[in-house]
Amino acid sequence: MLLAYVDESYSPEWYYMAAMLCDGPGAQAITSALDAVVAKAVDSFGVPKDAELHGYELFNGVGWWKDVPVRARIGVYNEVFTAIGAHCTVLLLRGMNAGGRHTSASSRHRRVLQHLLEQIDEYADRHDEHVLVIADEVGEQSKHWADLHDYLRTGTDARQLTRIVDTMHFAPSSASRLVQAIDLVVFLYRRVQTHTETDARATRANAALWARIEPRVGHQDCWYP
Repeated sequence: MLLAYVDESYSPEWYYMAAMLCDGPGAQAITSALDAVVAKAVDSFGVPKDAELHGYELFNGVGWWKDVPVRARIGVYNEVFTAIGAHCTVLLLRGMNAGGRHTSASSRHRRVLQHLLEQIDEYADRHDEHVLVIADEVGEQSKHWADLHDYLRTGTDARQLTRIVDTMHFAPSSASRLVQAIDLVVFLYRRVQTHTETDARATRANAALWARIEPRVGHQDCWYP
């Protein structure tokens, strides 16, 4: 059985979601590594003991990571990505370009999530696995439960889902380092794909970070409706 941790990152024109699949030992190893990363930051920079790892906060030095030097924040990101690269099974990445259409974040989330669930199911089927999906807490959870129920019963437009078990489980990021891990992945992915950095050093730093996990990327695509 694989565990699939799911999160999203979006802007007015772009909506991205990512899934990090791992087995039990991989999940435990990533959790322990991220706990150690935060513990070191508590000792070295005085971040709160309950600090979470989120892409936006780390990238911009806000929230728990306020007043932590840029190089140190990059180092935190690097240590997290090193752990993900070493212990996750695969990363699956999906996106959507709204193209100026006045679609709600809710409708974009629903469509990109469908595409991502198809890829999760396809990967599990190809490797003769089953998978439990765990996502960061969002609004309209009942709609996502109902959608997944329909996909499991009657399929999507693209495939019959046969490898996802039970329902979609939602967990607060504060309770899961693995949810925090996929938050960091999808935030940087959207940033690299859609944002032009004004500082060449930032571009190089982002590329170096992404290189840590790129070998684990098993699928990436963006839908242009």
